[in-house]
Amino acid sequence: MTSITAKAGIQRSTIRVKLDMYTIKPQINEVFLKRENDWLYFTNPQRLIVAHTLSEVLPALREIEDQVEKNGWHAAGFISYEAAPAFDPAHTTKLVTGFPYLWFGLYPSPRLISKPKPDSVKPTLNWLPLTDRDTYNAAIEQIKSRIAEGQTYQVNYTMLLQAEFHTDPWNFFLHITQGQSDHAAYVDTGRYVIASASPELFFRLEGDTIIGRPMKGTVRRGRTPLEDREQAQWLRNSEKNRAENVMIVDMIRNDLGRIAKTGSVSVPELFTIEKYPTLWQMTSTITAQTGASLGQIFTALFPCASITGAPKVSTTKIISELEISPRKIYTGSIGYIEPNRKATFNVAIRTALINRESRSAEYGVGGGVIWDSTSIDEYAEALLKARVLTEETPRFSLLETMLWTPEEGFFLREKHIERLLASADYFDFFVSKEKVEEKLNRTGSSFKFPQRIRLLAGQQGDITIENKPFQAEDRPLRICLANTPVNSNDIFLFHKTTHRFVYETAKKFYPDCDDVLLFNERGELTEFTIGNLVVEMDGNLFTPPVSCGLLPGTFRSHLLETAQVEERTVQVGELQRCTKVFLVNSVRKWQRVEIR
Repeated sequence: MTSITAKAGIQRSTIRVKLDMYTIKPQINEVFLKRENDWLYFTNPQRLIVAHTLSEVLPALREIEDQVEKNGWHAAGFISYEAAPAFDPAHTTKLVTGFPYLWFGLYPSPRLISKPKPDSVKPTLNWLPLTDRDTYNAAIEQIKSRIAEGQTYQVNYTMLLQAEFHTDPWNFFLHITQGQSDHAAYVDTGRYVIASASPELFFRLEGDTIIGRPMKGTVRRGRTPLEDREQAQWLRNSEKNRAENVMIVDMIRNDLGRIAKTGSVSVPELFTIEKYPTLWQMTSTITAQTGASLGQIFTALFPCASITGAPKVSTTKIISELEISPRKIYTGSIGYIEPNRKATFNVAIRTALINRESRSAEYGVGGGVIWDSTSIDEYAEALLKARVLTEETPRFSLLETMLWTPEEGFFLREKHIERLLASADYFDFFVSKEKVEEKLNRTGSSFKFPQRIRLLAGQQGDITIENKPFQAEDRPLRICLANTPVNSNDIFLFHKTTHRFVYETAKKFYPDCDDVLLFNERGELTEFTIGNLVVEMDGNLFTPPVSCGLLPGTFRSHLLETAQVEERTVQVGELQRCTKVFLVNSVRKWQRVEIR
């Protein structure tokens, strides 16, 4: 076990203050962790405690706990997955070299700060799986054979993605934690940087109360509010996901039972469905009362059952045999320890390990494999979990564009508010209906002539209204057909926001046209960039269904409800059959167009 004091040359961070806001960038041997809605910055380390061998792990934990209670220090750091045999020699893991089994710094009280914002451009990395598809498929079949033989019930099989890394680790971390990552962590050891966007709690210790919240069961988010609710309901009722989840809950109950006070283990929440930017996640909560030390807690619980499988001992052996490389920090645990028996540790999923010396990064993805799993589904789930690396929800506001007239006030007002609130719920914007109503009432009372109203809603619920005089145009709009298709899975096609990249890109190729008619990857017409599409064919009026990839316009909804139009898929090749083409929205209402 290595123990280094601050006098040995540990680098200390500096905090630059500007306009009462902290601008930070953690330095070597510093840690940055999320705690509920705040961020903890551990700087000015007094001592490092590092375990390079399995035999050093438990003594290191005892020393950390002793120093925290004796000196009032705060400890922050990590334990790697391969440290498991240090707590129970029956666990089997791969040999790991050059990466510590345990690393903690001892710090004064951490600083409570707001999370800095990342640079505008997310680093682009070429992530490639270290496990080829044939090897992956063979591993899934091998796991199912082991299940048939009775060696295991479930195996959490992992593959690592790897990329060259020539960018700033801190900026990378700030980008991957833009979404919901309740247990995110950034640890800089010098040679290695850990950037974790973990949403999963391993355990929280508060005096004698210990809480675990394992995650098991996922499904992708829907594109629209309705589809999103259907996806959540599917996960809630999924027998496969429930079976996997309850299996893990039972394992953790048994693990906690080894250290809990008799009769204190309980499950207050089972099969809770939680919303994240790209997926729905099933979680459960287990609690117990315990007087155990941290070493005893890790001995009973580590590694977390949600990332091994069941039974744990035989399953870790299968994992060691089938996975092609050690996991290191992936599915280990990152956390902090406070005086008075307080500690919080995550399950290090959605976590990148950056090696400064080799200028490379690795990122683990995996899932629980049971008897009826298929390699196709498991591979798709693994890729879904890796989307945090490549996708980023841009900064945007919700948007509603409305018509105000002296005769009607705000046209289709309730439909606009309903759509705004539905998108606010989808994206977790804190928008108050009362505040929107009050803002519209105050704004509408000041007009005498028709106005085009632009209502903007920010993530924290701030409402801004812009207006300008509106006058209808009599001439048909000149329309060009887009030169490339839109992706019907792009969620921003289904919500009206200020993130209009797809629309702006389509329009820039046709500066001489008033607007552009879009189509999707299947050759189905979708919408214009500023309105919905209605076509007349064989004497009937049709509008494409929302599932094609388009905004559920308020005026479109009104036309459908009043039976003025019907839904029908319209192919690009059918445009020549259309006797009339209209652009419709709640400001222009019906606008004739001419396709050029």
